[in-house]
Amino acid sequence: MSPDTPSPPSALAPFRYPAFRAIWIANLASNMGSMIQSVGAAWLMTELTKSHLLIALVQAGATIPILMLGVFAGAIADNYDRRRVMLAAQTGMLIVSAALTITTWIGAITPLLLLFFTLAVGCGTALNGPAWQASVRLQVGPRDLPQAIALNSIAFNLARSAGPALGGLLISITGPAPAFALNAVSYLALIVVLLRWHPEVDPPKRTPMLAAIATGIRFCVQSDPVRRILIRGFVFGIPAIAFQALLPSLVRDRLHGTETTYGLCLAAFGTGSIIAALFVGSIRRRWGSDRIVSVASLVYAASMLPVALTQHLPTILVAAFVAGMAWVSTLTTLNVAMQLRSPEAILGRCMAIYQAVTFGAMAVGAWLFGMAADLATLAAAILGAAGWLTLSAIVVPMLAPMPARDEGRIMP
Repeated sequence: MSPDTPSPPSALAPFRYPAFRAIWIANLASNMGSMIQSVGAAWLMTELTKSHLLIALVQAGATIPILMLGVFAGAIADNYDRRRVMLAAQTGMLIVSAALTITTWIGAITPLLLLFFTLAVGCGTALNGPAWQASVRLQVGPRDLPQAIALNSIAFNLARSAGPALGGLLISITGPAPAFALNAVSYLALIVVLLRWHPEVDPPKRTPMLAAIATGIRFCVQSDPVRRILIRGFVFGIPAIAFQALLPSLVRDRLHGTETTYGLCLAAFGTGSIIAALFVGSIRRRWGSDRIVSVASLVYAASMLPVALTQHLPTILVAAFVAGMAWVSTLTTLNVAMQLRSPEAILGRCMAIYQAVTFGAMAVGAWLFGMAADLATLAAAILGAAGWLTLSAIVVPMLAPMPARDEGRIMP
């Protein structure tokens, strides 16, 4: 590096911005509550039904709304004040979580009701996501945007590490209702921070909903770099979700474990995610996005093999740790690539389309591999997902390589 070349920004540089710092801490608390509720819902479904498909649909329920509503949420994020959109979404999820708590507490919960509440929270996530992704630019400078995205991933995965273990312990002592109540309360921290945050932004130029959606779709279809990012997200999402969607069934049926065992598996996954998020930026600068996504997909596939073939808990915990590293390396790389190639005026719509494609693929994958586990076996479903990942990691880079470092880049 020459003396005139600026050094890469620190991974912690975004914490210099007070708004980012406050929102990050509040978001960590909210993510912690969400993970506790996720563990509670997944394990509660194992007590309500023997169907692998219904258990997998708990995971799908969180992502199906992103597929169905994502592009509308993106248009809303670009047409309205993004802070207000996030406030509305967070408030809605608080109300739904409170209703889930009461329904579970009085013993009225059923498999279909649990899926309904999971879908309702997913609708809030779908509305919140594009506004949240697009608002990161309002919190930090352009040079620190990739680091801010990585730190947001770390917040989620810190919660993924501690939340499941705490949730498993809480559920084993008190049952799922208090876990759902804790999640409802966790939304309050982010709501308070958003109420106090008043970024200086120009009023958005509103366009009719369908025309706004068409503009976003047209850009994503016509931009070759963006189109390739979306293909990679879709191809990864379908098989990759099988690990998380089938994990509750795996713990119950193959490990004969408890909710605490399930929480430990998720905690191992989250710990791997944190470590990867800390270093993926520097590795991406050295290797490039295409190699990161391809290698991480192969590593993720390899980590699924011991999950399918062994009943040894320590081995599965190590596999979950490795899978978490590969998971966040892939999704953070795709997210950064998408943000840097999306115009500010339609950023919400671009991020919504990215989320709809990637997380919608995960919803399809959860349904597909849950059904495969019911028709065949858990091991066969997980091995099938690993084979899909391996084949796609070899073939897809030749057909849809990730954009080169400056290809299609809009931001400095």
